[in-house]
Amino acid sequence: MTTSDDDTAPVQSIEQTDATDGMNKTEEGFNTKCGFVALIGAPNAGKSTLTNRLVGTKVSIVTRKVQTTRARIRGIAIFDETQIIFVDTPGIFAPKRRLDRAMVDAAWGGAADADLVVLLVDAQRGLTKDVANILKRLKETKYPIALAINKMDLVRREDLLKLTQDLTADVKFDEVLYISAEKGQGTGELVDYLKTRLPLSPWLYPEDQLTDAPMRHTAAEITREKLFLRLHDELPYATTVETIDWKVKKDKSVRVEQVIYVERDSQKKIVLGKNGDAVKSISMSSRRELSEILGVPVHLFLFVKVRERWGDDPARFREMGLDYTK
Repeated sequence: MTTSDDDTAPVQSIEQTDATDGMNKTEEGFNTKCGFVALIGAPNAGKSTLTNRLVGTKVSIVTRKVQTTRARIRGIAIFDETQIIFVDTPGIFAPKRRLDRAMVDAAWGGAADADLVVLLVDAQRGLTKDVANILKRLKETKYPIALAINKMDLVRREDLLKLTQDLTADVKFDEVLYISAEKGQGTGELVDYLKTRLPLSPWLYPEDQLTDAPMRHTAAEITREKLFLRLHDELPYATTVETIDWKVKKDKSVRVEQVIYVERDSQKKIVLGKNGDAVKSISMSSRRELSEILGVPVHLFLFVKVRERWGDDPARFREMGLDYTK
């Protein structure tokens, strides 16, 4: 079954351009800073919310479901003379499936490749088993790590202090910060810390570039977010979205075709909904946001297909930017 609709709501687009070379350099050397900051943590710690807050626009999808982020997403922000590339990583948990292992490996890979690492911990959830396992591994690392305790506004001060003591008992953090990613509290202090720790370097991306993710990938992620938001707990985790066609028409509008993959017919019925109502609603929400991002009309066509064990399909892993061999 396919669905499409045609309303538009154009605003400024996110453009993709080539990285710059040799910019912001004086006779004495570079007068700018630039670096990669990996945000790691247990599922639903607030990494995507923080990334979007610091970049100033949505580059990562956010839902209340755990394991929403499946691959590393880079959001680019400039603060004075410092360009920071935030790497939003999948939540780190005890993996069971191949997809789980690939997601967790992507998270640790993002940390290993970064100039700085920030561990986010949900203050309300505290020192969970997943957080304890992350701390155990961080004890063995040598790169600088900051601890950012999120949702500080929702926890009593004495509870925050106790949690801080527990989290820092065995790991030496470079800095401990208290933030609310959703409200922006403490994020200025986090940025100030990052600015002092990142190296002198030319900026790696133009000033107006907000992410290095291809638009095809961003479009698929937006539709996946709408799936989560529309279907809530009905939606199985064994669902993914792939952009299979992208055409710019003569009138500058964009025609997009996407496939929603599920593993069983019963899951397909959930995604379609009664009389196709669910998938129509998903299509409308996704298309409107894509129109806003691109600044042009978008014609979105969704196909719902059953592909058993797509989570073991190397092609799906490549589409998500994950390593199938893990």
